[in-house]
Amino acid sequence: MKKIILIICFVIFITLAGCKPAASVDNQQIQVVVVETFLADITRNVAGDRVEVTALMPEGVDPHSFEPMPKDIAILSHCDLLIINGAGYEEWLQGILQNLPQKCQIVEASAGLEARKSAGDAVDLENQQHLDPHFWLNPLNVIRYVENIRDSLIAFDPDGKEAYDLNADTYIVQLKDLDKWITDQVSTIPVERRLLVTNHESLGYFADEYGFRIIGAIVPSVTSSASPSAQQMAELIQLIREQEAPAIFLEIGANSQLAEQIAGETGVVVVADIYTESITDPEGEAPTYLDMMRVNVEKLVNALK
Repeated sequence: MKKIILIICFVIFITLAGCKPAASVDNQQIQVVVVETFLADITRNVAGDRVEVTALMPEGVDPHSFEPMPKDIAILSHCDLLIINGAGYEEWLQGILQNLPQKCQIVEASAGLEARKSAGDAVDLENQQHLDPHFWLNPLNVIRYVENIRDSLIAFDPDGKEAYDLNADTYIVQLKDLDKWITDQVSTIPVERRLLVTNHESLGYFADEYGFRIIGAIVPSVTSSASPSAQQMAELIQLIREQEAPAIFLEIGANSQLAEQIAGETGVVVVADIYTESITDPEGEAPTYLDMMRVNVEKLVNALK
């Protein structure tokens, strides 16, 4: 069924791609499509009002399980720049990328960052499978995102260089301020309680930067679409008991059944409202990337200190 949908999408995509001329920097706003919502917010902070930024995914969607529909292909058919996270995060996008209009330039926001290896998967370095793509959960990595996005916008729209440089510099200051704030918040957690158990392997870069130790994940993979075996579940329960981890942290929308089962056997607290893959709508508690990180840190600190 998924293959049939993609074939239909490709047909619509090719048809639409020929119906609209390429955007002109001189007389039309640049059309930038960004796959994930958190990345779209980061992009808007760099682009300002010179660029129209469209997020391909709606808020609250898990990018690991996203399947594009014809309307998404239509959006892609009109883009000038397509900004992706990269590092294998958008596996579903690979076939579509081969059919993008020539005018659409692809920007990998995480380019230049060194990926962590998944603890739970066999690593395929050539195909980027099972490398951890969740760079953005360390705000210092997002500085590289900002630089890559800035440089791609300047290359496409040289007349906007001054604005893009200024916007990027302003946002980088905010990211550095966020980093300092996170460090201060984490310092209130006793070192022996800086232990992380998550739904899937997503907080590795965050843990590396701020001195947390990862005990394990319910789904021992960098993708939330995998499933744990009975042996892996038993091993995780044993680790939680041995290390006395206080909590399990789940992403918004994750199935809490396995976490609740583990909590019943270990006594840990389940925190089921962490934002890792998406920001919220404007009325939610995490409508921007900066808000998302602050909300997450507050919940981590409250559960662990």
